[in-house]
Amino acid sequence: MSQPIDTLLVANRGEIACRVMRTAKALGLTTVAVHSAVDAQARHAREADIRVDLGGARPADSYLQIDKLIAAARASGAQAIHPGYGFLSENAVFARACEAAGLIFLGPPASAIEAMGSKSAAKALMEKAGVPLVPGYHGEAQDYETFRTAAEVIGYPVLLKAAAGGGGKGMKVVEQESELAEALASAQREAKSAFGDARMLVEKYVLKPRHVEIQVFADKHGNCLYLNERDCSIQRRHQKVVEEAPAPGLSPVLRRAMGEAAVKAAKAIGYVGAGTVEFLLDSRGEFFFMEMNTRLQVEHPVTEAITGLDLVAWQIRVARGEPLPIGQEQVPLNGHAIEVRLYAEDPERDFLPATGNLDLYREPVAGPGRRVDSGVAEGDTVSPFYDPMLAKLIAWGESREEARQRLLAMLAETAVGGIRTNLAFLRRVLAHPAFARAELDTGFIPRHQTQLLPLSGELPDAFWRLAGEAFVQSGKPGLRSDDPQSPWSSRMAWRAGLPPQTMLELACEGTTRKVRIGGSARLEGQWLSCPGEIARQGAGMSESAPTGVQRRLRAIRQGETLYLEWQGELHAVTRVDPIAEAAASHAQHGGLSAPMSGSIVRVLVEAGQRVEAGTALVVLEAMKMEHSIRAPQAGVVKGLYCSEGEMVSEGAALVELEEA
Repeated sequence: MSQPIDTLLVANRGEIACRVMRTAKALGLTTVAVHSAVDAQARHAREADIRVDLGGARPADSYLQIDKLIAAARASGAQAIHPGYGFLSENAVFARACEAAGLIFLGPPASAIEAMGSKSAAKALMEKAGVPLVPGYHGEAQDYETFRTAAEVIGYPVLLKAAAGGGGKGMKVVEQESELAEALASAQREAKSAFGDARMLVEKYVLKPRHVEIQVFADKHGNCLYLNERDCSIQRRHQKVVEEAPAPGLSPVLRRAMGEAAVKAAKAIGYVGAGTVEFLLDSRGEFFFMEMNTRLQVEHPVTEAITGLDLVAWQIRVARGEPLPIGQEQVPLNGHAIEVRLYAEDPERDFLPATGNLDLYREPVAGPGRRVDSGVAEGDTVSPFYDPMLAKLIAWGESREEARQRLLAMLAETAVGGIRTNLAFLRRVLAHPAFARAELDTGFIPRHQTQLLPLSGELPDAFWRLAGEAFVQSGKPGLRSDDPQSPWSSRMAWRAGLPPQTMLELACEGTTRKVRIGGSARLEGQWLSCPGEIARQGAGMSESAPTGVQRRLRAIRQGETLYLEWQGELHAVTRVDPIAEAAASHAQHGGLSAPMSGSIVRVLVEAGQRVEAGTALVVLEAMKMEHSIRAPQAGVVKGLYCSEGEMVSEGAALVELEEA
């Protein structure tokens, strides 16, 4: 019997909330957004037909408040709740609360969430079903000695994982026994903060595996099928960065074997809706069950691209009680799709999340084979409370190479300023010859770190010259616009009998430079045309380009900041204000500072304490991940400027260390 749904509440935020609402509106549904106090003007709240303020800022005070979400659904007249991913999407208590309130939960039954929500219980279930598992310990005992003994039996390196986790949170690789105690304690704190459950499991860390997952879908009539697979091997900090479908090099026989195993797992727990069964695949073609995510995945757009299906529309129809519209033999597999996740993070600092204002945000144009799923707009603020993903860029092509080239073009059109992102890093990954050859495994980024994460050297003279010219040309126009020969029509300084020339003092990434501008480049809209000779020198090439060759570099002026593209990355350039610079220098306080905005969860030292190089001093939590501030050298703690539970801003002094 079909259940009516005309109003849908999305119990999430960011790009997934926007994406779910897009399909819901296309189906004629009224959309309801919930938001925290800091998300009141967020894009997902702006795009909804109805919005409900949950208050608070931290997830625990807003998006994780089940009672508030149920009340919001009732107040808005919603008959159904879509949980998105993250937050409460895999929370059986939430699913039951929705059912008790007479609301339709767009996800599997609570019993299925419970069966797979615990990684330990899921592995026990798969072991019983005969699905191959990675060697590990998934038991109830959670004391250190139990994990030490298990790790010794399994053999190092081992992987600690949150039993109720996902997204790389509460996950630590341990290379030797001396690292186990600290890693276990940190992983337990992360798991407790992100999922409200500190239980852990430990398993063998498989070297050079591929991460291949199967998209499954089931209805309430006993039908279940798999919608092909995705390769998600390109990861950093145990979190996916690049995903593609289908998995390169997977034979039809192996695809069928993995798909049938995934369907078997789903049926074993009475699954309904969209889910993903994740496997480790080794070079011999053997696969091992890792976990099942009982929700829609971040990377679902690549599956939609190769099948032509709308998985959110399927979720809504299945929730209404309708059967799946096709059978297994009818599932399409057309072409190839690749997705990248654009994050607010700093690749040069171990991908630490970044916070701040999006002073500049330009997305590539969507169209045939080009899709953008985003949750932000220019002027928005990226807070320290939530996941730092800004958008997903998805490209489809008849072949993998066509999809790769198309996605590279989309990344080249993307511009973000005011905050650090992984945009240039993503371009380097997709352009890397090993990626082009589909040489994929979870160690891809560490193995090619030198090329993917090059040390940032000093910006060359050519960059500063182009920056100065673009800065002057993008400034206020001259006093005379009717006479181009008039000295008052130029933005440059006029000199009698000599070419116009201007001297500027510019700053970029902590470096200042005085630049003499003569006007050899031309600014056309947001593009700076410069001699090919300069461009090639800037890229580290010694030979000159042919005479007359021009190259276009992106140059975007936002207020008093110029964003100039150089070697695939946008650099923010400003004019130096000597008075403001002196005041800022005087205000700086020595010591180890916060690498990002966040909350102090542990202070591990006291003033006067002697510490060795590498000693953890303070533990900072930001965006549901923990980051240890460590001593760069041996010394004595001269001062502590933070306390546990305190919120600190990026750059705030935390510890002052006096060198021994």
